[in-house]
Amino acid sequence: MPFDSQATVLLHNPRCSKSRAVKSLLDGAGIGYVERHYLEDPLDAVELAELRVLLGRPANEWVRTKEQAYAALGLDAGSGDAAHFAAIAQEPGLLERPIVVHGGNARVGRPPENVMQLFSRNNASAGE
Repeated sequence: MPFDSQATVLLHNPRCSKSRAVKSLLDGAGIGYVERHYLEDPLDAVELAELRVLLGRPANEWVRTKEQAYAALGLDAGSGDAAHFAAIAQEPGLLERPIVVHGGNARVGRPPENVMQLFSRNNASAGE
């Protein structure tokens, strides 16, 4: 399912401290969002391709390269987006976390404060 440009989505792993920190930041700022537990509801290759566009970064920059599955699935720094999408769809734990999608853009929450750029940019644009 493609990301709705009107919705804010938190790709969340509740066991991850950075993911919990981003959730807390969003809650503290009063920002409404849809929480998607991507380990239980994995993104498919189409969603991952869209996420690549929203992030504006190749998939090898938002995959967890130190996970055992990364090497086990034959990935390396030279693997293309399609190989990364297939691997993440098969092993969702390879997806860097957390990621927030908002207003046609996305940010990886490492550090957690990175995601707030999504909202300040939109607020600045709205005021112009």
